[in-house]
Amino acid sequence: MTLPSARTCFLLGFLFCAALLAAALYFQFSGGLEPCPLCISQRIMVLAVALVFLAAAIHHPASLGIRAYALLGTAVALGGASISGRHVWLLHLPPEEVPECGPGLSYMFRNFPLGDTLKAMLSGTGDCAKVDWTFLGLSMPAWVLICFLGLGAFSLLQWWNAER
Repeated sequence: MTLPSARTCFLLGFLFCAALLAAALYFQFSGGLEPCPLCISQRIMVLAVALVFLAAAIHHPASLGIRAYALLGTAVALGGASISGRHVWLLHLPPEEVPECGPGLSYMFRNFPLGDTLKAMLSGTGDCAKVDWTFLGLSMPAWVLICFLGLGAFSLLQWWNAER
């Protein structure tokens, strides 16, 4: 199987990330699903992967640059997968082990030190343990985890695309 050029692949990866972010906004504003701190962290990581892919597509680097972008995209996607994995883990905790719900994120940004707010965004709160939406038996964080793993694999695949 022959892959399209690395530039085309990076552009496709960017468009997929843009579609994920558009879907998240659709679910938030049309579906009424308010994102929890971990959901927002996952959105930030999807945006970071998108920016890596966009930079790679615009830069159109040679072989060494393609490999660098491939590794960077994979690393960022795996970072996002770790956040999604934690979210899925929180969803499967017994009710007595779920962390307590905290204040809203906007309140935390206004009134708490940045470090505490970022810790809550990355570790999750009780709000993160609610399943508001499923598709084919999987929660939204599980689907995002699958997407991050796919994006990481797709990015790493560009390593071999650099040899062309």
